Amino acid sequence: MRDWISLNMTPGVGPGAATKLLERFGSADAVFHARRIELESLRLKPETTESILKREFHEKADEELDRVKKFGGDVLILDDGSYPTYLREIADPPITLYVRGDWQGCMDQPCVAVIGSRNCSTYGKNAAEMLARELAARGITIVSGLARGIDTAAHRGAIEGKGKTIAVLGTGIDAVYPKENTRLVSEILDSGGALVTQFPLGTPPIPENFPYRNRIISGLSLGVLIVEASERSGSLITARLAMEQNREVMAVPGNITSGNSFGTNYLIKAGAKLVQQWQDVVSELPSEIAAEILPPKIERATNPTASKQQELMPGDLSENERKIWPLLPVDDHVHIDVLLEESGLSFGDLNAVLVGLDIRDLIRVLPGKNYARRI
Repeated sequence: MRDWISLNMTPGVGPGAATKLLERFGSADAVFHARRIELESLRLKPETTESILKREFHEKADEELDRVKKFGGDVLILDDGSYPTYLREIADPPITLYVRGDWQGCMDQPCVAVIGSRNCSTYGKNAAEMLARELAARGITIVSGLARGIDTAAHRGAIEGKGKTIAVLGTGIDAVYPKENTRLVSEILDSGGALVTQFPLGTPPIPENFPYRNRIISGLSLGVLIVEASERSGSLITARLAMEQNREVMAVPGNITSGNSFGTNYLIKAGAKLVQQWQDVVSELPSEIAAEILPPKIERATNPTASKQQELMPGDLSENERKIWPLLPVDDHVHIDVLLEESGLSFGDLNAVLVGLDIRDLIRVLPGKNYARRI
């Protein structure tokens, strides 16, 4: 453990250098037993070579681990069995991972990243919250970067859905950036979520840290969903990393006149999955995971005397939706006033049902406030 933490703290040992060292020597312990000529053959920075030879950070590594434990965190190392499996598979996994909270519970579930613009619109915020909430409620861990805007909305949506969320930091786990999300961090931990970073304690939020953070966000996840991204958004970098890591890339479409939608619309044109509802995300996950989450598309009525209107019914309808479903014709249409009278629902409840069914593409909305089923 000490060798891994010490190597991670050594100046000049970023993901590239760490990968070269481990490919050459096999373990952190072997790196610190290497000869000068062997280290110099890897063309490391001279100060990095000297630091490794002198084992400058071994004592600090012991102190670091002790401080992390007192802070309520832990450190995972690359050759540890508890290290996240999907993250280990990427080309340049972090050699140490600082974690805090119920990281095991979070990573035992399928993970999907939800990321996007810091300067998001109300549409983007609402879309991120809705999708994160629906996915988290169905046992999917939401991974994001704790940034302002879409990231914050994604974490909040997961918490509202009574699910789990992982915040991947560009700082040490003892720092919160931005400061305004201090309360959100507490809510993440209180709700069974986790904080994850590759950076030692005391690391400030300097710009060069965030590309490293982004590869962890995608590396932990089965897929990455982008909700709003400008032409130069860091989310597009994460999308590229996700493609390189063989992860699914998905995007929420946006207004073509909005700069915040340039990135997502571009990704969709380039082949990313267009996402309108949570089912679109789940359908992109491995088939065995999707099968456990997605309801059967059609449920056959078991009562042989059931009417033709009730023979086919989606399996994930709410109680109010089940009241409306038999009233909706397939080959004809029905006016909203008829639905209101025959269902016994309030106008607000009925409208909510119709909007929900329309979003899920289960009904057709016709002129004159008329409605019909699609199946």
